[in-house]
Amino acid sequence: MPILTSAHRAWIDEAVRRVEADSNRSADTHLHLFPLPPAVAEAGIALYLKDESVHPTGSLKHRLARSLFLYALCNGWLHSGSTVVEASSGSTAVSEAYFARLIGLPFVAVMPRSTSPAKIKLIEWYGGTCAFVDSAGQVYDEARRIAASTGGHYMDQFTYAERATDWRGNNNIAESIFSQMAAEEHPIPAWIVVSAGTGGTSATIGRYLHYCRHSTKLMVADPEGSAFLDGWAADTSDATGPGSRIEGIGRPRIEPSFVGGVVDDMLRVPDGASVATMRWVSEQLGRPVGPSTGTNVWAAMTVIERMIAAGETGSVVTLLCDGGERYATSYYDDAWLAQQGIDPRVAIPRV
Repeated sequence: MPILTSAHRAWIDEAVRRVEADSNRSADTHLHLFPLPPAVAEAGIALYLKDESVHPTGSLKHRLARSLFLYALCNGWLHSGSTVVEASSGSTAVSEAYFARLIGLPFVAVMPRSTSPAKIKLIEWYGGTCAFVDSAGQVYDEARRIAASTGGHYMDQFTYAERATDWRGNNNIAESIFSQMAAEEHPIPAWIVVSAGTGGTSATIGRYLHYCRHSTKLMVADPEGSAFLDGWAADTSDATGPGSRIEGIGRPRIEPSFVGGVVDDMLRVPDGASVATMRWVSEQLGRPVGPSTGTNVWAAMTVIERMIAAGETGSVVTLLCDGGERYATSYYDDAWLAQQGIDPRVAIPRV
């Protein structure tokens, strides 16, 4: 940790200015009314997608990376010579590489070898370097090792995601959703549906719901192999799993940033359902979306099915996490899916 000299303080001030200026240059992300069958609309239910793919780095993780950099800068953890190191399955690393370049720092991403080639190319395009491990569970120790050997700083998104974001407001994703929903027929959503990677997004939204005393319930969709649902159901942080095959979400352990106390319900989403729904959503929107969006929408459609069965009306909001261009050689490739043992020929809840 460097001594807080006047030069170091000046460097921090300039770095914060650059990150904040980048935020000011970016308009808020869009909220789309998703096309559902007429019978669903007539039943008084609407589905909205918060489109996080329009961030400068193309995914929901842009918000997290910005918050993590501001948190590290304002804590004095970064200095002009720091190597920034992160453990990631891809999208967070893309966004952190962007912010590291913005403030002039080298960046190293530690990720599984299975990470999509498109994400690796983006990290390198932003000036980052990639270090690979064989499984998702190995990223933590390797990131710590690289940070120690370079005298750098391990950002540790899985620990700091839930605390780096101001969950009370300050244009976080929850505040943005409610602001954009204000003129809709059902401005207070019945449900917000998200998936968990670090758990930071669900923590931010869940805390905001409690803080603002909204009646909205929070559903967390969890892919096969992830430990989050089992840990939440058993009220334990010790649950483990083999790991997720849906890139960017689900973890082999309960991450420190996952706050189960703000979650109203969880749903296990089969991998084939995530991919099938990803492709269906892409057809409905006329542009490709990523597999975690498929996970979210499948869970949201299941929520809508339950609402219809209960005779309930209202709105449901979920997230379009990133675009599908990053997955052309993986989740959009039938041969690759067959190698992974993922069969997308499953029924999608289309109510």
